[in-house]
Amino acid sequence: MSVKPSETASPAKAPRSAAAVKKSVRFVGPVGIALITVAAILTLRGFPSTAEYGWASIFFYVVGAALFFVPLSFVAAELATSWPKAGGVYAWVREGFGTKTGFISVWFDWIENVVWFPTVLSFVAATIAYIFEPNLANNKWYLVIMMLVVFWGMTLANFLGLKNILRFNNAAVVGGTLIPIAILIALGLYWLASGRTSQIPFHAHALLPNFSNISNLVFFAGVLLGFAGVEMAGYSANQLKDIKRDFPRAVAISTVLILVLSILGTLAISFVVPDKSLSLVSGLMQAFQVFFVKLGLGTWATKIMAFLVGVGTLALISTWMLGPSEGVYAAEGSGELPPVLHFVNRRHVPVSMLIFQGILGTMFALLYLFTPGVSTGYWMLTALTTQLTVLMYIMVLTAAIRLRYTQPDTPRPFRVPGGKNAGMWIIAGMGILGSIFGLVLGFIPPSGISHWSTPVYVAAMFVGIIICSVPPFLADIFKKPGWRISKPDPILLDPEDDPGTGEAAAPTVGAL
Repeated sequence: MSVKPSETASPAKAPRSAAAVKKSVRFVGPVGIALITVAAILTLRGFPSTAEYGWASIFFYVVGAALFFVPLSFVAAELATSWPKAGGVYAWVREGFGTKTGFISVWFDWIENVVWFPTVLSFVAATIAYIFEPNLANNKWYLVIMMLVVFWGMTLANFLGLKNILRFNNAAVVGGTLIPIAILIALGLYWLASGRTSQIPFHAHALLPNFSNISNLVFFAGVLLGFAGVEMAGYSANQLKDIKRDFPRAVAISTVLILVLSILGTLAISFVVPDKSLSLVSGLMQAFQVFFVKLGLGTWATKIMAFLVGVGTLALISTWMLGPSEGVYAAEGSGELPPVLHFVNRRHVPVSMLIFQGILGTMFALLYLFTPGVSTGYWMLTALTTQLTVLMYIMVLTAAIRLRYTQPDTPRPFRVPGGKNAGMWIIAGMGILGSIFGLVLGFIPPSGISHWSTPVYVAAMFVGIIICSVPPFLADIFKKPGWRISKPDPILLDPEDDPGTGEAAAPTVGAL
């Protein structure tokens, strides 16, 4: 049973006229929406895996944007502006296919974060190691212990409502992501301009990947995961004064910014770290260390950068620690969760869901102790996260197509361009194809890092997907009428699950 919120009601507010509401809206331009999207998506963590491709990384970033980022941005904008009171993956899929399928989609949205946490935590642990002892970045026991200390520490902080203290997130994003990216790019450009030796000499044929072996394409899945979270642009689309004109501009600006920054940052790593010695976990700090040592700055500059990147990544984790759990908890009102997961404390924090999240995250973190190497464990969890993410997006994209037929008369302030339905089929179809490709790539062992034999690797990935996918189906089989509580926490519940309130809540569901 969840703890009931205070029953002291606030005075009723007089309804405002439509004109008054419109006048109170603070519109932003396409540049503002583009920057929101860049801040939500751009991260340093995925650069090392893509740096394995050298100059060919440009090809993968462009293809990933065309098949994944742009289609999802447009589809999310139509869904978010057409169903604004029920914004979020759960509600969009529910509108298209019903409550059960909606719950499965939000489950994928939650479980992908659980699998993702160990990868980003290992990145934090490896980065912190460069402050004290860089060799620890390849020590499995150090990584796992540091990961669990940080993970459970932040989980407990959320129990106490301390996430409100973490309002340093904006400054942390600037200091821990944007500044390091700018420095990394500047170092890479200086390296080339000064005529220093590059680990990837330029040749025209190097711009295309080696298609002779599909295992050479596996890290493209990491590029797709790097674009996850694109629906943030859709959530913000209503803030545009002229959605039809300005949203495509916002997508174009954000696409160019993300591509340019990601490509330059990735290439900077490739310039100085040989692909044979590049660590997927600590590759970023490897690059900074080479740059600073070769330029005569010693190790102190590397330590400062490690501190900045570590703080920025912790802010990223804090952003995703609670949000997806609240999204799954929103299904409590429709009876999809067993009572053991209903507990919410007086600060409206879904404590049971966070504990459940912590237990599963710990299990995935322990995988690092059993894989052939640190990079192996990191990549397997990254690939599994990508697979779960694209499964969720496939559900969103197919729901968008279906809603064109089941709810054709729903007002759509923004419509995916291209006629009555053809444009939606083409654009959503591109996103579905890109997602399926990413799903398939996750089952292929990557070249360049040690891993188990191919049959064992493929079996492990299948088992991972099954373990992550089965719970919502088991819950549906065993659920009982008593699982639906009469008065879910209004702070977390989606309004459409509680017809008695009629109040809209802020979207609680996000993607990675």
